Amino acid sequence: MTRIVDRGAVAAGVVGLGMAAVIAVSFLLVIPIEPVIWFMSPFAGILIGYYANARSDRRAGPWSRILANAAWAGLVTALSLVLLVGATKALFFFADSGYRDASLGGPVECSSGPACVYARYLAEPDGPANLARQGVTDTGSFTRYYWTQQASTLGTLFVVTFLGALGGGVLYGVMRPRSPATRPADVAGAPASPGATTANGTIPPPAL
Repeated sequence: MTRIVDRGAVAAGVVGLGMAAVIAVSFLLVIPIEPVIWFMSPFAGILIGYYANARSDRRAGPWSRILANAAWAGLVTALSLVLLVGATKALFFFADSGYRDASLGGPVECSSGPACVYARYLAEPDGPANLARQGVTDTGSFTRYYWTQQASTLGTLFVVTFLGALGGGVLYGVMRPRSPATRPADVAGAPASPGATTANGTIPPPAL
């Protein structure tokens, strides 16, 4: 146990970091389906918040410690997920070469980087009109608009994952296993049961 959280919660934070890496890499690099990340993030939070206390075997103790365990593991998981998703988006943004499948019209003519991303947005139906309504007129204004949107999205992703972790902690607190109840015979001053061995010998069973 540490001063603020249990050691099991610290280990759960490391597990959460690995889980965030798997989610981000799987659904942004391997199979680029970003909505899946949004679907999985609250459940990942719930799982890690519950696991932080289960790993700590937190059977008793105040709710404040249970929520602290969940908050720590949720913070590490949510921050890891946001940083990994943000880094992946930055990679695609600054390394975009303009490649596009032939069925979509072939490569986009642009200079590598933000200019290619801007060109992709312009190539979408109603793209120029939509960007104009946002005050986007060139690559520079598009870059500011793009990252403002991404910051808002990543902030929401962080909150959803973190709140999920707190929810997992609450779920654990309600469903946690309890310590075995102390038997009356084990309580100081209570009579020992027949057949029990004491300092004065074995207590015989009652006569029939």
